Amino acid sequence: MVDVIKCCLDSIRQISDDIKDAIVYLDAGCAESFQFLGAFPLLLELGARAVCSLEKTSALDEVVSWQSNPEPAQKVVVITSRLLSDAHRYVLRCLSTIQRIHRCIIFTPISEVGHSAYPDSPLGPDAFREYESLLVQDYEELTKGGQMNSRESDDSNPRESLIPEGEGWSQLAFDGDDISNSGPYSTAKVVYKDGFPVPAADGGQMLVVNVHHFPLILCPFSPRVFVLPSEGSVAEGNLSVEHENSISPGLPSISTGTPDDGEDVPAGATLTAQFLYYLATKMDLKLEIFSLGDLSKTVGRLLMDMSSLYDVGRRKRSAGLLLIDRTLDLLTPCCHGDSLVDRIFSCLPRREPTTSLTHVKGSQSQLKHGVVRPPLDVQIPLDKILEEETLGDNFQLLESIEAFLHGWDSSNAAAQIVDLTNLSKKLNGEKPLQNSKFEQIRGSFVSTDNFHGTKYLEAVLDRRTKDGAVLIKKWLQESLRQENITLNMKIRQRSISNTELQPMIKAIAKSQSSLVRNKGIIQLAAATLTALDELHSTRWDGFSSAEKILNVNAGDTSQSLASQISDLINKSALVGLQEHKSHSSQGLLSLQDALLLTVIGYILAGENFPTSGSGGPFSWQEEHFMQEAILDAILENPAVARLKFLQGLAEELKANFSRRNPDEKKEESPSQLETVDFDDDQWESWGDENEDTDKTKDQAYGDMQLKLELRDRVDNLFKFLHKLSSLRRIMPLETKLNDDPYSNKGLLYKVLTRVLAKYDFPGLEYHSSTVGRLFKSGFGRFGLGQAKPSLVDQDIILVFVIGGINTVEVREAHEALSESSRPDKELILGGTTLLTPDDMFELLLGESSFI
Repeated sequence: MVDVIKCCLDSIRQISDDIKDAIVYLDAGCAESFQFLGAFPLLLELGARAVCSLEKTSALDEVVSWQSNPEPAQKVVVITSRLLSDAHRYVLRCLSTIQRIHRCIIFTPISEVGHSAYPDSPLGPDAFREYESLLVQDYEELTKGGQMNSRESDDSNPRESLIPEGEGWSQLAFDGDDISNSGPYSTAKVVYKDGFPVPAADGGQMLVVNVHHFPLILCPFSPRVFVLPSEGSVAEGNLSVEHENSISPGLPSISTGTPDDGEDVPAGATLTAQFLYYLATKMDLKLEIFSLGDLSKTVGRLLMDMSSLYDVGRRKRSAGLLLIDRTLDLLTPCCHGDSLVDRIFSCLPRREPTTSLTHVKGSQSQLKHGVVRPPLDVQIPLDKILEEETLGDNFQLLESIEAFLHGWDSSNAAAQIVDLTNLSKKLNGEKPLQNSKFEQIRGSFVSTDNFHGTKYLEAVLDRRTKDGAVLIKKWLQESLRQENITLNMKIRQRSISNTELQPMIKAIAKSQSSLVRNKGIIQLAAATLTALDELHSTRWDGFSSAEKILNVNAGDTSQSLASQISDLINKSALVGLQEHKSHSSQGLLSLQDALLLTVIGYILAGENFPTSGSGGPFSWQEEHFMQEAILDAILENPAVARLKFLQGLAEELKANFSRRNPDEKKEESPSQLETVDFDDDQWESWGDENEDTDKTKDQAYGDMQLKLELRDRVDNLFKFLHKLSSLRRIMPLETKLNDDPYSNKGLLYKVLTRVLAKYDFPGLEYHSSTVGRLFKSGFGRFGLGQAKPSLVDQDIILVFVIGGINTVEVREAHEALSESSRPDKELILGGTTLLTPDDMFELLLGESSFI
């Protein structure tokens, strides 16, 4: 049985000799991957002294050690999910911060070919050896500069960051501003010749750098479902460049039947092809490649170019790889389907991104070739679950921290101890208790957490909301039974409510031993508790109802669908106005939500009314009503000015709203009427009506200019919506029948259903291997030609959606397999990232859009 988690953990064990007795540094993307893998205990088991964050390197990292070795660390292992040029800044800071490091081992998922092929890359075909030389060279320059600065100023603070944070990443060559005093931490002397480290003549210790390829850095939700780390170079690589058929750098371009080739291949496509090639290599799979969509065809060709006669001749398990462009089905990830995991990832807050592609210092290449993905690390709130009685243990913890700070540096610990004292005072009070340290305690998902061998996340991944919540309640009951805990409450079996879940979770988490033993189910139940909260569930259910109404109207006439979209926009404007006055959200749909529903409506209209209008699926009059509704809604809700198609109009919209609603100014300062001083000077201006008239004219002119500018922006928005509605017209995949039993299913379900039934699917292309092309072109004339393989003939089917996947599609894919005549096949599902409706909004209308 194919197991992605096991394969990744085995890859970590293969580098155990390098990890042993080393300080292991993980960047944000790699830490996200290892969290889902549950790999942190494995790293300590393999002998790692400590596991630390690469972006937050501290001198204290070498003090904390999980091993019994009293000797100081001399080896650092850096595992990054990025290109070496992107991670270089943090690697150099790490080496400069930690003392007495003699060896640095770096693992990256991008191969040497990937580094050399990446646009604007400073590294060539021998990328690893070149980077080893460049890192040693930069480290030596930093060390020499630090030694000179330390002689000039002996009173410098050694705790200052060696390399200031700046804004994002730098190039391989640092600017002078990025190199500061390294203090006493740069004790290693580095000597190199021709760019390579050699033993120093005076017996000083040299720095040895080794770079290796480590391809299996991914985030598995189960042994057969995975996505790529959000802050890794593969996921952040752009999937399209800006042109008439592109909609977002994070999504493939609209398929036209003419795939890109040569220099037009996006960077993300090249990195995706290499990731899939090395994934198959690590899993000993020989791939038969099928593709659907222009970018998928490009990736398929890249994969075939990477294969060789040696790969074909090796004894491997045969597997079918199905590549699908996300752009062929934008409707499924935009909709709020019946999925518990999708609700959780949409409702819970995410970890703040460690780095951002929008803040790049000294380099525009990353803006050109990258897209920001939201982190997959959801922050599960545990503050409502932990009992207040356990707060008493924190006082002993604070005393221990205070003693540690005194021992570490008594001269600089005073300010930190004052903060700890203030924290103790907060913990003593009753009211500040709810806003104390426990609000910062957040849980996270680990795919390997299990209940008697049943992995929690895998079991609920493809479950509907109610089914998943009932299963979690069942696990909670079993855990209570094992812990011999009784609850004085009646529990209904087939129903679910927060009033039942919360007491059960609190009872299991009451003691620390029970909390540790059942941490997996506690975190999953706490996430479910938040997702089913009234505020979040009301918004999700409202979205779902609106989408069903749009779907029904799409089967009627374009006029009814346009009327429904206009109605949703008008209602959202009223909601936004009420929220602005009350300064609170009631979980209702906002204008931003209505715009996402408009996108859904246009995609549905493109499928059902492809010839209604000249430029779009609606008539001019129907579209005019929708444009006017959006225009009025924007004027009533200036907060939406942060949307990309309204950039630069924030101040004008706010001023216009203030003029249109003068009552709010009076409410803000009612005392101004009492403090008005009627001076004699004011009587001198009596009769100067012309000034007021001029001001009124200026305001009217300004309002007219704003409306004209807004109308242009809204027109551009609707041109973009026309592009989205034309997806099926440009490349029709299949004829949609009214009696189609799976007309509401996603594209992935439809493809697998037809392929597993041995039917052809329009647009599905098979990529012949080197040997296959040879048989077809050469030996085929002698009757020795090879038959075209079918995806259903493979025992293992790997589906990868370029652009991202959601859990509704995971369930539908499993349904298609179970309903087929071959349910025994092994199905592996992967995607660039996990998509939620909010993520789709950002890709289509937000900062990551080409609108």
